[in-house]
Amino acid sequence: MRLFRSAGAVLACLCLLCCLWVPSQAEVQRYTANFSDVFDTVSQLVIYSDSQEDATALAQKAYSLLRYYHQLFDIYNDHPKVVGVYELNQRAADSPVQVEQELFDLLVFAKEMYTLTNGNMNIAMGSVLRIWHHYREQGLQAPQAAQLPPIHILEEAAPHTSLDQVILDETNRSVFFADPLLKLDLGAIAKGYAVERVADALAADGATGVLLSIGGNVRAIGLRPDGTAFTVGVQNPDLEAAQQNLRIVGLSDASLVTSGSYQRFYTVNGTNYHHIIDQDTLMPAQHVWAVSVITEDSGVADALSTALFNMPLEEGLALVAGLPQVEALWVKHDGSVVVSDGFSSLEVN
Repeated sequence: MRLFRSAGAVLACLCLLCCLWVPSQAEVQRYTANFSDVFDTVSQLVIYSDSQEDATALAQKAYSLLRYYHQLFDIYNDHPKVVGVYELNQRAADSPVQVEQELFDLLVFAKEMYTLTNGNMNIAMGSVLRIWHHYREQGLQAPQAAQLPPIHILEEAAPHTSLDQVILDETNRSVFFADPLLKLDLGAIAKGYAVERVADALAADGATGVLLSIGGNVRAIGLRPDGTAFTVGVQNPDLEAAQQNLRIVGLSDASLVTSGSYQRFYTVNGTNYHHIIDQDTLMPAQHVWAVSVITEDSGVADALSTALFNMPLEEGLALVAGLPQVEALWVKHDGSVVVSDGFSSLEVN
């Protein structure tokens, strides 16, 4: 993962926030802060505040928290100041490893989401996903030599993906892998979970009128100064289409998260292979082109968007219909759109 900028560099950047007057409340301005070194993605904060100093402090806190969670959930690099997922994957099969409370809480949450989604969001898929990651990285570096992982290698890894083999000891705040070949990969949930924790922390400090957009995970805190919800577009997975937003929705103390096959992929013999792997076929899931989920909790939205992408459309519709305050939009491969029953109520003109 990319190196973080120093705190001083970040603060200097935030001092150059873009300011736009809000006509309805002359004392409130709109600030934006941008960075690209957490969770390997482009991030933006929109902050309505009557003080640039307050906006800068809030943005700095959000950045620092995201940086911490980035390090904690990173599976590819060791970060000496935190006991994170990287260390778990190295040592938890030998003996229980005591972890940070934030990581332990995420693992508890991930098990809950695994049950809620009938196993379609499984953080224990690491042994399979790291094979795909290796071949994808090689394919991106040398496109002419890109290859698919041999199916027999994937099949050898597949038995080592049972979340039941991740043993959580709440008393000691420790984690143990009962299967020595099991590996965790938090890519389906970590970003959304981190965004929600950051939103909680900012709201606890009294922040309102804030929009977090962390690589497609969007979370609104409160309303805009004029009392209206933040307006957010649902991305069209056809990136060459004239209409880039399929729908415009209003968010207030809610989150929008999208999972799709249109960004993280590599090409083998003219066919694109994306990063969301179906644990039944061990190949990239092919049910739909993209899924967007709207609900209050960004971690729940992240988990559900991955799970729904891995499920047949009718099964996904049934799951969403049974969940309170959850709406979803599916884009089929032909570009047609299917929405849950209450999705239209969230749309704005």
